[in-house]
Amino acid sequence: MLPRLISLPFYTLHTFGVLLAAAYLTALWWLVKTGRRAGYDPDLLTSLGFWAIIGAILGAKGLMVVRTLPDYLAHPSELFSASFLTSAGDFYGGFIGGVVASVIFFWKTPSLSFWPLADLCAPSIALGQSIGRIGCLMAGDDYGRPASVPWAVTFTDPDAANIGGAPLNVPLHPVQLYESVFCLALFFVLIRLARRKTFDGQILIAYAVLYAIGRFVIEFYRGDADRGFLLNGMVSTSQFIAVVIFVLAVIAFPSRRTKGLTPAPGPVRTSGGRGRR
Repeated sequence: MLPRLISLPFYTLHTFGVLLAAAYLTALWWLVKTGRRAGYDPDLLTSLGFWAIIGAILGAKGLMVVRTLPDYLAHPSELFSASFLTSAGDFYGGFIGGVVASVIFFWKTPSLSFWPLADLCAPSIALGQSIGRIGCLMAGDDYGRPASVPWAVTFTDPDAANIGGAPLNVPLHPVQLYESVFCLALFFVLIRLARRKTFDGQILIAYAVLYAIGRFVIEFYRGDADRGFLLNGMVSTSQFIAVVIFVLAVIAFPSRRTKGLTPAPGPVRTSGGRGRR
């Protein structure tokens, strides 16, 4: 693939880093765009987005450490290595970290209601994922199992092995593209569903359920053993978390549905003295 966009004697610009930044910024752009249309203050939405991004980065790296904790305990210097600092980490860790950071933001900003804004965030997350996974493909990260399908990808650049750990000269399932296409389709499904939602929280719950199903299936085509396994290797860490989130989302569905649509949030004033809902 293309691990490096620019390679100079004194500087290297990695494709993965560029696409990861593009993923975060595109998700933030969509959140602000749709939020402004719904009457929310763009400045508050931007602040929420940055809180979620910081939480996602910390959570993603945190779960990456947890799932391979013995390795990091044996080699603690890896926590300061270039591979660790440039890695995106684990998505579900990022998802959980982003949710926690968002909850803290809402606690600090009681004038905003969590569930309506969570529905705006859900399509943004899916859109960002669709871009970020292309970055994984470029870097050879989160690679697939050996495959004989016509669309298999073969990594030949040594950086793909050094950065992402992908085996070289072996045809693999392009699981990064599988998830990228799935998340892009999920983005459009959520947009369509948002136009006819009947209660606040419906879009976030739909995202949690549909992504959990898709991620659980895609994990069967992954080939990177360092993603972690549980229950004597029966499921990967992400599959286990997908099941937990799926169950929690299904449990939350009837509770949120019975509450119906919540009142729209009141006016929110910015530092300039003027604001919108």
